[in-house]
Amino acid sequence: MLMRTDPFRDLDRLAQQLVGTGTAARPAVMAMDAWRENDSFVVEFDLPGVRPESLDIDAEHNVLTVRAERRAPADEAELVAAERPTGLFSRQLVLGDNLDLEQIKAEYDRGVLRLRIPVAAKAQPRKISVTTNSHDSSGEKAQISS
Repeated sequence: MLMRTDPFRDLDRLAQQLVGTGTAARPAVMAMDAWRENDSFVVEFDLPGVRPESLDIDAEHNVLTVRAERRAPADEAELVAAERPTGLFSRQLVLGDNLDLEQIKAEYDRGVLRLRIPVAAKAQPRKISVTTNSHDSSGEKAQISS
């Protein structure tokens, strides 16, 4: 399993969508997609309007934490409509032991943060050679590859 999420996050996400802001005590949750692509997992977060310098990504003890901030318009601006959430955003993923947290690559393009997390070498499929003690007609040991 790639990740587990907190079962109460969906309820928090709904409440935050109704309120529309994230604070340090209760950051807003960001939308995410995740999939396996060859020998790595890819996770994408939608963060439109977030400046790259506000992104903070940490990996510790199989927990990946992504934080970001989208600032509200200046106080002197008169808001006509305010439907997009502002403030702090945060998401934590519990990753399996089969992923290599030392080799995570992150890129941010057009409001989408993409993380590529490789599968650890110890968890990748490998071929195992099998030998037998029986002899074929030539007198040599037979070897079977699987």
